[in-house]
Amino acid sequence: MPKKENLSPETRALIKAQISRRGLIAGAGGIGAVGLLAACGTKSSDSVKSAVDVSDTEKLARWANWTLYLDYDSDTNKYPTLDALRASSGLEITYKEDVDDNNTFYGKVAGQLKLGKDIGYDIVTLTDWMAGRWIRLGYTQAIDEANVPNKANILPALANVGFDPGRTNSLTWQTGFAGFGWNKEKLPKGVRTLDDLFAPANKGRIEVLSEMRDTMGIIMQYQGVDISGEFTEDQFMNAIDFLEEKISDGFIRQVKGNSYKEDLISGDAIAVIGWSGDVFQLATENEGKFEFAVPESGGTLWSDNMMIPSTSTHKKNAETVMNHYYDPAVAAQVAAYVNYVCPVQGAQAEMEKIDPVLAASPFIFPDDAALSKVKVFAGLSPADETKYQSAFQKATGN
Repeated sequence: MPKKENLSPETRALIKAQISRRGLIAGAGGIGAVGLLAACGTKSSDSVKSAVDVSDTEKLARWANWTLYLDYDSDTNKYPTLDALRASSGLEITYKEDVDDNNTFYGKVAGQLKLGKDIGYDIVTLTDWMAGRWIRLGYTQAIDEANVPNKANILPALANVGFDPGRTNSLTWQTGFAGFGWNKEKLPKGVRTLDDLFAPANKGRIEVLSEMRDTMGIIMQYQGVDISGEFTEDQFMNAIDFLEEKISDGFIRQVKGNSYKEDLISGDAIAVIGWSGDVFQLATENEGKFEFAVPESGGTLWSDNMMIPSTSTHKKNAETVMNHYYDPAVAAQVAAYVNYVCPVQGAQAEMEKIDPVLAASPFIFPDDAALSKVKVFAGLSPADETKYQSAFQKATGN
């Protein structure tokens, strides 16, 4: 795969002109949207004891993240911004793309968290609703702002969210939205509606996300439901019926997390409900072969968040990592690669030095028009989350 640095601004502009990408939480238009990101329940941080911090004697930090989510140089097989931090801090930082799906990752570590045993990570990166669960259950440690002065650079729209008021236990990593991704060679007319996605010719070659809020959110909006409001159980179950029908009829090949991208590359899938940054990166690395669009009926909006697990024994080192990535110059480097919305104030000015085309993109530094096309899935009570997630898992066979 070619490095993104080797692409000229003109080439990037051509690719980006073909791809309808992200429109996210920044500026005045994002404040109302982010306000909807409330997770159910309240904190219970007293229920779990945090581990003893040995950062002063063990210069180690361990980070679990999603795939395609940090600037990467394929010629050297290294992450430039991470290597820069290693050199400046003296920390040994292990970085693993271990998160493919929020529920799957939580299932792997929940038992250890409950028992207070080390899960092997000092930073985990999880989506709003799951981040809210961890914070509510006391599975995170409060961030020491003295160790993260760059926290002040967070976009105002992201600085105070329902699941973590004041951002005491989390920091936004990136934001993005879910919509349609497809192979332009196989589907030259594109995919703009759910009817386009489930066209007869696509049968057996469609994949949808295992993230309930994204897949169901897109289906529900197609059915005319406001997913950001107080929708009914019947409305949710109508969308479940639609999903079950498409699975039983053989239209949907698989329900997947981040790994759907490999199936797009191999050709096993030709169209997906997927994430904007993933599809854009695949397009950049495959000569514009793939395209992304927000559904005409509406896409979904989400954020992923860095948190320090209650079991982390390298808290201060983790905070050093967080602080590094909230430096505007570093944040701009990451955004230039991952192509999701950057949560850091000042990054747009730094992006001007890297790529003026990207700096002007409303999909990385979005405007109200981009924000108007997406909605945040409403916060759910613990009972509704269990009920709806169970129905989704039953429908998808997971």
